[in-house]
Parts: sequence; C-alpha cells; structure tokens
Amino acid sequence: MNLNHHIMKIPESLLQKYNVPTPRYTSYPPANYFHEDFTAEKNKAVLIESNQTEPQNISFYIHIPFCGKLCYYCGCNTHISQDKNLIKSYVETLKKEILLYKDLLDSKRKISQIHWGGGTPNYLPIEEVEGIMALFFEHFTFIQKPEIAMECHPAHLTFEYVDRLIKSGINRMSLGVQDFESKVMKAVNRSESIIPIDQLIQYIKTKGDISVNLDFVYGLPFQTPENFKSTMLKAIKANPDRLAIFSYAHVPWLKKAQQKLETYDLPNAEQKVALFETAFQSLTEHGYVAIGLDHFAKPNDELSIALNTKTIHRNFQGYCTRDTTGQVYALGVSGISQLDNAYLQNTKDLRVYKKAIDADELPVEKVYFVNKEEKIIREVINELMCNNYVSFLHIATKYDLSIDELKAILIFEETSIKQFENEGLLKFKEDTIEITAEGQFFMRNIAASFDPKMKTNEKSFSKAL
Repeated sequence: MNLNHHIMKIPESLLQKYNVPTPRYTSYPPANYFHEDFTAEKNKAVLIESNQTEPQNISFYIHIPFCGKLCYYCGCNTHISQDKNLIKSYVETLKKEILLYKDLLDSKRKISQIHWGGGTPNYLPIEEVEGIMALFFEHFTFIQKPEIAMECHPAHLTFEYVDRLIKSGINRMSLGVQDFESKVMKAVNRSESIIPIDQLIQYIKTKGDISVNLDFVYGLPFQTPENFKSTMLKAIKANPDRLAIFSYAHVPWLKKAQQKLETYDLPNAEQKVALFETAFQSLTEHGYVAIGLDHFAKPNDELSIALNTKTIHRNFQGYCTRDTTGQVYALGVSGISQLDNAYLQNTKDLRVYKKAIDADELPVEKVYFVNKEEKIIREVINELMCNNYVSFLHIATKYDLSIDELKAILIFEETSIKQFENEGLLKFKEDTIEITAEGQFFMRNIAASFDPKMKTNEKSFSKAL
C-alpha cells in the first residue's frame, strides 16, 4: 500500500466519534494492567524461561532518568538533577544490573538491539556512556548488524560528544527536536539545539553508516498548521533517515507539570489532526513512507522495506525490523522488560532500585504474566499497528487454531468491522484486514475493537487523537 501523495481530510464526524480514551498498545495488555502481585522467585524463573522462547535475540533497554530541567509536556519517568555524585552512583548500579542479566541469560544468545532512553541519556558525562557500552562488548556477543540507538537531546550535543558516542558503538541517534518554533519551545520549557540540526545531521553522516531520526511532538501550545508545516519543511531539508511525529498525550492527573500547559490554549482534537495531516502531507510528498502510527522513513530505509514484506515489529522503544527484534530486558528505573511470557517493570524509585541491585535482586515493582490467549490477541494487534494488515488464517495456523476459534478469542464482531469498512478506514476480505491511509489515523480504535479487555474496560487511557 503506497500512501505517498495521499492528500486527505478526515471528516469531523469521525474525529468526534473516535476521539475516546484508547490504549496506545505499545504492549498487550497495556502497562496499566500490570500489578504488584508477584514473587522474586517467579520473576527470576520467567527470565530464565525466556532463554527458551522466541525471539532468541536479546534487546536491552537502558533507562537514564536524569534531565537538566523538566519539559512540561513530558510523560516519561524523569529525575531533574545536577547532582554529579547521584548520577555516578546510578551508573555504577546500572553496571551491576547488566552483570545480573549476564548470569541469567544464555551466553549463546546474541544482542540485536540496545536502546538508550530517558530522561536524557546524553545528559550523562560521555565517560559513563563509554563505560556502559564497554561492559556490553566485554560480556555479550552481538549479531552482525545490531541497532544501538540513543535518544538524544540536541541541547546537550557537541561534535566531540557525537564522535565519542559513535566510537562507543552507537549507530542510530534519535534527536528530540520536538519543534523548530522558538515560541512553542519556550512555552513547554525545552532548550533548543546548540548546533543547528541540519549541520548536526550532516556532521553525523560524515562518520560512516550512522542513522539519524528526528522526533517531533504535535498538540503543543502555539502550534498551527502553518508553523508546523514550516517545521516539517525544515526537518525534510535536514534530511534525516526517519522522523517520528508523536501525539502529545495530555494526562495532567498523572504528570503534574502538564497542568502548566493548561494556561495556554491547547489544540483540540480537530486542530491536532490538522497538525498531523500537515506533517503527513509534507513528508509523503517529499518521498517519506508512513510507518505505523507516527513514524516516517525514506523508501530505502529498512523500516520501509520491512513494511513491504509486512515484517515490522514494535516494542516500547518504537518500531524495528524482524532482524533486530529481541525479547527486551530493561535496565534502570521504570524500564519494562518485554518477554514472550511476561512483562516486568522496574521500580521508579532511585533508592529502592539501588538497594535491590546491591542485594543482587531484580528491582521489579510490577509484573504481568501473559497467557496463550493474550499472546494471540497481542499478535493480531501488533500486526495491525505495525503492518496495517492482519491475516487471520496466518495467525490461526501459527497457533494451531481454526479461524472460528481465533475469532472467538478476539470476540470478533463483524458488525464493527463492517462499520470501519463503510467509513473507509479498512478493507475486510477473506479473513484479512488492511488498514487504509485514512484508517491509519484511527489505528488505535481499530486495534481496540479486537481487544476483549476493552469490552469491560475500567482503566483510564489518553484520548486516541
């Protein structure tokens, strides 16, 4: 399905109908289903068991919670601090946690992906990053072309820092630009890049085969289709390999700093979609391919190639290809390990985290053990969210089910599927579903229609648009 040059205007009636609280489905079940009912023995057992399950590759997520100051839109687990000793102590604890995993994971398994997230990973002194990377190379083996990515705040990047990141093994950088409009950045309390973004990307590209993503957020104060279009054109000119255009999730009951943004006129659902339509049109007109919910990639990028073969995967860290897909083992506070059979979420408390690791214990705060039916539902939702497509026959065969048995697990309702089809959001034929270009805006709603938990939902989610 080629979405390029697709000019669209989403009817307001659909926006109003589908702008309801809906999971983002970065995991299934979503993280607010995780619970505190577990034993340390069971957690350890499920990690050891993950050595026998698919995928065999290892993906590490490293959470660095520290930031120099708080961006008001932020929904991440952050810790605002200038305390160098606190940061150093955290890194030492993180290194001990890596060694804990070295003992739990089968040494024949290889690392296919390392993803640094935060917070602001590049707020760490570069020596600390180098020390952590060296530990991985010393104790683990890697696949031929692993993806080693870091989310970077451009306000903390110098040319020397970039050089040393690349030398340490980083081969993908996601630059969190958010917006090129100073007025927007000031309103959300985010510092701008010290080096102009186009120069920064050019410089990184001289260092070899390094991929660069640019990340933006839409739905912020002072954003208009006009100024967001100029932000997009500036981004296109800078020539990144991928762009991510994230919807701002307004959850002030969870993130108190977001209340500060309520002093401005935040864009409503219709205005937010107009911002995304602007980005979508600008990017696809310039040859970028729309991937999943909010990513765009050049046609020769591995994600675009994987979309053509319907082999994109997704985890909490974003989209990846089948080659780099691994079970995810999370290091650091608040990180979530995503295993075939379970999710394990680390504590968010720095002190509790350190105390657990110092006692050679996993710093787990919440868990969810996934049963067979949930794995099947997870796969259906994942296929829709990643590849805009699902074949019921393919999934039924994989799990040794009839199509009717599969539909019973999904509580499949043909009437709601037909309704999406009549609205032009998907095509349904011979037990396959393909999401249309317009349907990509409502991907979360379509996925939720296959989720039995949403039929009895009592959880709170951010709105779909």
